[in-house]
Amino acid sequence: MKNFDITKDNHGTMLVMVLVFTGLFTVVAVGLAGMIASQHKLVLKKITWHKSLAAAEAGINYYRWHLAHAPGDYQDGTGGPGPYIHDYKDNLGNTTGQFSLNIAAPPQCSETVIIESTGLMNEDPNVERTIKVKYGRPSLAAFAFLTNSNVWFGDDETLHGPLHSNGGIRMDGYNDGVTESARETYICGLEHNCSDEIKPGIWGTGEEQTLWDFPVSNIDFDEVTTDLATLRTTAKNTQCSSTEDCYWGPAGLGYHLRFLNDGTFNLYRVTRLYSTVWQYDGSSWIRDSLDFNRENFLGNYDIPADCGIIFIEDDLWIDGEVNGHVTVVVAELPDDGTNPRVIINGDLVYTSKDGSNSLGIISQSDIYVPLYAAKNDLQINAALMAQKGHVFRNYYYNRYLPWNARQYNLRKSLNLYGVIITNTVWTWSWVNSSKNTISGYRNTETIYDPNLIYNPPPGFPTTGEYQILQWEETTEKQ
Repeated sequence: MKNFDITKDNHGTMLVMVLVFTGLFTVVAVGLAGMIASQHKLVLKKITWHKSLAAAEAGINYYRWHLAHAPGDYQDGTGGPGPYIHDYKDNLGNTTGQFSLNIAAPPQCSETVIIESTGLMNEDPNVERTIKVKYGRPSLAAFAFLTNSNVWFGDDETLHGPLHSNGGIRMDGYNDGVTESARETYICGLEHNCSDEIKPGIWGTGEEQTLWDFPVSNIDFDEVTTDLATLRTTAKNTQCSSTEDCYWGPAGLGYHLRFLNDGTFNLYRVTRLYSTVWQYDGSSWIRDSLDFNRENFLGNYDIPADCGIIFIEDDLWIDGEVNGHVTVVVAELPDDGTNPRVIINGDLVYTSKDGSNSLGIISQSDIYVPLYAAKNDLQINAALMAQKGHVFRNYYYNRYLPWNARQYNLRKSLNLYGVIITNTVWTWSWVNSSKNTISGYRNTETIYDPNLIYNPPPGFPTTGEYQILQWEETTEKQ
């Protein structure tokens, strides 16, 4: 019988196990090292990715600085087309990358510059990021409501969007945007159903009082007033047909402009008005007529594609369906104090509310809704600006109206999608001491058009300092 050497067998087994574990450890170590190396590369790429954005931002800041020192230069001082490439340096002055700029000059009737900047780093030129900003002064269309006077929103009035008043605000209605007054206190008079009482800059029974803010900085309406002469020159140099420009001079009683949904408008000369009636215009009782009943057709015209400015030096009645971007200016120059006015004659709406259409109405004096012509449920899509007057519906007293006109005194609803800018007191409706509407529109609603922030109507006035109006990252490459 043979005896086996157990010790020798155990040595062989241990050697095999050592080799197996060594192999496994080597595989794991190699895999772990590869993973660490991969993660390290990813971290480095991420760092470069963030640095590329910083380089692109540096390009934007550089060109803002350039425009501050060379206004109107959109070619980076070269006199030629871009892109314009600059070194990007660290705090020690070492060049670590580049930014490449493309500059789009403001189109006609605009002050907005488009700056596009692409940043990349020397350590990994395959990683780049591009951002694009709109740079300019903010349009007054950034407000849903802007006034230079005291204002009262009744409990049947609704506003959606930012509100600013240089006077006091009585807010009994509803507003879901920031409500600002430049006054800490003001004297509340009869226009707000008070007896010359001292009231806070904003007060009332309105909801969302956490959005009330006063006092804030005053907005100077002298700066708000846009250069009407420049707009008139633009209209005279723009074609609304193959034979006529976009300017019309005095016509006697005025014009009627009706927008059509095909991007054109019909223009008429007004030849006869309704009989005058007594009405209160916010400061005094007057006999006047804001409605016409006879007109002559002048022609069909195109809304200009590049810079849609229409200038009319007479009273203007306006309505229809807007397809395009256009600003209608009603003024008489030189300004001798007999300023023409705008009357919204009926529904004035966009073919769509997706930003592809905008309408600005700039009146040298007032913008009115009349007694007869405007509808019982009136729709207005526009940015309305009354430079020296107000956006208004006069007060009509039934006892002073012909019997067949009294049915038009009290109307149902007015809905405005856009902006109201009014120098003096504004209202669509009149209430008695019991807060019952006795003239004008029972229910009113103003809904802010957010598309006007970045794409205001052509030639619409701006205010404040230059700033970045819109920021977006357009491309990235890793």
